[in-house]
Amino acid sequence: MRINSIGIIGFGRFGKFVAAQLNRDFHVYAYSRNLPPSEIKKSNAIPSSLEDVCSKDVLLIAVPISEMEGVLSSIKGFIGKQTIVVDVCSVKEYPVMLMKNILPKKTQILATHPLFGPDSSTRRKIVLCKVRVSNENYSAIKNFLLKKDFQVIEATPKEHDVQIAKSLLLTHLIGRTLAGMGAHKQDIDTLGYNNLINMMNAVENDSWQLFMDMNINDRFSKKVRMDFMKSLREIEGKLKLYEAKGKNVRSRHAKNIKNS
Repeated sequence: MRINSIGIIGFGRFGKFVAAQLNRDFHVYAYSRNLPPSEIKKSNAIPSSLEDVCSKDVLLIAVPISEMEGVLSSIKGFIGKQTIVVDVCSVKEYPVMLMKNILPKKTQILATHPLFGPDSSTRRKIVLCKVRVSNENYSAIKNFLLKKDFQVIEATPKEHDVQIAKSLLLTHLIGRTLAGMGAHKQDIDTLGYNNLINMMNAVENDSWQLFMDMNINDRFSKKVRMDFMKSLREIEGKLKLYEAKGKNVRSRHAKNIKNS
C-alpha cells in the first residue's frame, strides 16, 4: 500500500510537532476536541472530523497514555479497512494491549516511540514494535524513516519498557526532584550542573500527567525508582559514617592543640 495520507488524533505539543514534520511528504489531517480549526491550520494540517481522520492510510494517535482506552473505544467503528493505526506513547506494553483488545481484529497496528520531540528535534531516533502489520507496510514505514536519516530501533514492547524505565523515566524522576528542591542556574557552576539544569528544564516542559502515566503504566518503573532510592540511601549512609569519623578526628586535634 502506498501511504499518501496521515490522520492525527490529539494536537498537543507533540501532535503539532509531528504534523509540521510530516506535511512535507504527506497530506496531514488532524482532529482535536479542544483546538479550533484555525489553530490546526497553523501547523499546516487539515482540520478534520474524528471519522475522517480514522479513514486515512495511517492513523497516528497522539493522546496521553491515560486517554488511550477511551479514544480507542470511540474510534473502533470508524477505522478504515486498510488503515494502519500507530501510537506514539512513551510506554509500549500497555497501549499495545489496549489496541489489540479494542480495535477490530483485522486492523493493522504499529507501536512506536519517537525518542525526540519539540525540545529535541535534532535527535533522529525512533523505536518500532511490529504488533500486527503486514511485512509490506512495515517495510514501507521503516524504509521511509531510514531515508529520512532516522536511527530505527526494533524491539518488543517489553524490551522497550525495560530500557525506557532506566532512561526516560529515571531522567524525569531526577529532573522533577531537582525542580522540587528549587534548583536553578547560578554564576558559580560546573558543566555537569548546567547539564542537570538543562535536563530539569526539558522535563518541566512535559506535563505531570505524562510523568504519572509513564510510571503507572510501565511495570518496570517501580523497581528502577526503588533501586535509585536505595542507592541514594546507601550513599547518605556512607557520608554519615565519614562525617562521624571526621568529627572524632577533629575532636582529637582540638584536644591536642589545647594541651600543647
